[in-house]
Amino acid sequence: MSMRTTGARLAWDQFWAIIWKDLRSELRTRQAWMSMGLFALLALVVFNFAFDLRVENLATVGPGALWIAFIFASILGLARNITVEQDRGPMDRLLIAPVDRSVVYLAKVIGNVIVISVIEAVALPVFAILYNLPIVQPAIAPILLLGTLGVAAVGTQFAALAANTRARELLTPLLIFPLIVPVVIGAVRATEALLTPIHGDAPWLGLLAAFDVIFLSVSAITFQFVVEE
Repeated sequence: MSMRTTGARLAWDQFWAIIWKDLRSELRTRQAWMSMGLFALLALVVFNFAFDLRVENLATVGPGALWIAFIFASILGLARNITVEQDRGPMDRLLIAPVDRSVVYLAKVIGNVIVISVIEAVALPVFAILYNLPIVQPAIAPILLLGTLGVAAVGTQFAALAANTRARELLTPLLIFPLIVPVVIGAVRATEALLTPIHGDAPWLGLLAAFDVIFLSVSAITFQFVVEE
């Protein structure tokens, strides 16, 4: 077996070990899932009563409310995840271990995607009932996946950047929100197009996929400089 094959296999094993460690920690405490889930459900209920949801504008307003709830809940969980790792020491142990920083970053992203996806799976049927929209269908899966991946990619990078600052609770959302604007717009418009198809509309899924690929590639390279500062 060549050195390259051995190195790739070791990186793959480390990748899944980090994901499993993060998920096991979340399963043990359940604090992130509970806070994120309650926040997302509360936001959907509040938006349902706050907006003028007549039949003619449900499909226009609904996707925005859905993704706002997902985005805020996701950032709440991302900020807490990195903060806990910094305070309790797991991140420091990862940094002194012989693990490539890009592997750490990608594993953190996928772990965050899994956690956020669980919240979305719970909140989506609630949204469908409250807003009376046929959104629980297979076509929503790639939109959720690409949108969630974009949020997790940005959130993981900049939550790690802000984790060592004193004002990290304030700084984390300030860093993340401007950068995920393309993700929010693309996800909202793709969801809206799913509910009310428009001929000749922009390829929103393609834009989301392009954003994810570009940001994941750049962040995987630069993550080592972020966490070692």
